[in-house]
Amino acid sequence: MKAIVPFLFILFSFLGVSAQKMMTRSGEIKFEASMPAFEEIAAANNTASCILDLATGDFVTLALVKAFKFKVPLMEEHFNENYIESTLYPKATFKGKIIDFDKSKLLPNKPVVFLLDGILTLHGVAKPVKNKVTLLLNNDKIKVATAFNVKNSDYQIKIPNLVKSKVAEDVKISINFILEEKK
Repeated sequence: MKAIVPFLFILFSFLGVSAQKMMTRSGEIKFEASMPAFEEIAAANNTASCILDLATGDFVTLALVKAFKFKVPLMEEHFNENYIESTLYPKATFKGKIIDFDKSKLLPNKPVVFLLDGILTLHGVAKPVKNKVTLLLNNDKIKVATAFNVKNSDYQIKIPNLVKSKVAEDVKISINFILEEKK
C-alpha cells in the first residue's frame, strides 16, 4: 500500500489536474472469466482512477486489484492470493492515448468512437492494448466506455489444472468511467 500512495501522488502531480483534464476516482471496471455450465466468475471495482487530458488525448487509469469485489468471498480470496497475487502486484494500470482525439468532436449526447492505444500492466506484465473507446459528452461530464478481452496466459496468470476448465482463458473486461473537471 505504501507504494500506491506515491504512485497516485506522482500520477496526479505529473498530469496536473487543470481545466484541460477530466478525471474520476470512482470509475467502474468489471471482468468476467466464466465458463458455460459452471459458477459465474465475475468481479467489479468501483474505485478506479482515470485522467483524460483534453489537449493531448493522454489517458491514464489505475485500479487497485484488491478493490475487485466478487459475489462469493472465497472466490475473491482465491483471486487475490492464488491467481492475481495482489500482495505482489497490488495495482493494474493503463497508460495510453486516444488516437486523433479532438475535444471539439464531442457534442452533447452524441457518442463518438475513437481508438485507444496504450500499455496495460497487470500482474507485473506490460502488454500493448489497442481498442475502440466510446466517449459521450453529457452535462459537462464525459462518459467513457470500452470493452476488450485479455488472456490469462499473456499476463502470466496461472490457473491450477484442477479448476482450469471452469475459468475462461479469455477474460472479458469492461470499463465505464464518468469523467469530470476537478477544481
